[in-house]
Amino acid sequence: MKVNINAVRFKADQKLEDFINEKVGKLSTYYEGVIGSEVTLKLENHEKVKTKVAEIRLMIKGYDLFAKKESSTFEEATDTAVEALRRQLRKHKDKLRSR
Repeated sequence: MKVNINAVRFKADQKLEDFINEKVGKLSTYYEGVIGSEVTLKLENHEKVKTKVAEIRLMIKGYDLFAKKESSTFEEATDTAVEALRRQLRKHKDKLRSR
């Protein structure tokens, strides 16, 4: 599965990109119809606190699944977004089975 990583207004280091590729890549083991994904990393300022945001769009046949999570680190935000997408994939897979 192809994983596109976009960092908004900063350059993501190789360690972070490897982490994201590993985590997002595992989603294809839950559902074979995953075509690709786009990960957007952003820094947002909320009242003197810098928040890291990870947005992941997972492209599957006929649908796009999306998760956006905020945290104090990009790794933690990515972890929670991947977990949300895993649950969405499971629900989608169950819907297909029940047809």
